[in-house]
Amino acid sequence: MSVPNHEAPYGVDPLGRPYSDKSKIVAGILQIFLGGLGIGRFYVGSVGVGIAQLLTCGGLGLWSLIDGILFLTSNDRTDKQGRVLRG
Repeated sequence: MSVPNHEAPYGVDPLGRPYSDKSKIVAGILQIFLGGLGIGRFYVGSVGVGIAQLLTCGGLGLWSLIDGILFLTSNDRTDKQGRVLRG
């Protein structure tokens, strides 16, 4: 029987990094559809990047679209605390 890890309540990835309470699927979908407002970045706690996307309309849509695709396909995206997004 395993002992619960209070520092990683959502488990750890194969490299031993703790999982976030945030989902990469939710972050990706938010970023693709509302990335012009920086919503996907605000969701994962990247406030500075979220404000930059808000002020540039998501890099005229291109930045937010690419960012959303990377959220959905990458296994290395992290939240504000540096925890890997769950997939």
